[in-house]
Amino acid sequence: MVDAARARRLAERIKVLAAGALEKVVKDPDLGFVTITDVRVTPDLASAKIYYTVFGDKAQQEKSAEILARFTGKVRGEIGHQLGIRLTPTVEFLTDEVPETAQQMNDLLAEARARDAELKKLAKDAQFAAGENPYREDKSADEE
Repeated sequence: MVDAARARRLAERIKVLAAGALEKVVKDPDLGFVTITDVRVTPDLASAKIYYTVFGDKAQQEKSAEILARFTGKVRGEIGHQLGIRLTPTVEFLTDEVPETAQQMNDLLAEARARDAELKKLAKDAQFAAGENPYREDKSADEE
């Protein structure tokens, strides 16, 4: 039986436990400033994807990803010990792409605003190509 509410509650619990497990289990000094941003648990509670971000440059992010991959089993064991449920979900660490995507969106929006401002400035001094009324009008009988 699938219970989505239970999966959400378990995901929130795993999020807290994973953060604690990183401090308790992973003693590697090369591990960067890792933040657990989200956890997604499958409805059957068999697997959990832990999304994280690392503060730092690309080299620091790669080194932290390598360390997390090496300690995945120990982190899963610590989570399972603290959860107290019959089957501990498998754990997979994935980098969270949301901050990079959000930054790209902000850059694109800033570029669009700049282009709109430039277009508004050009439109202010613009004139019609064919005069005020570009449509040919038939002359009335009074004008002839």
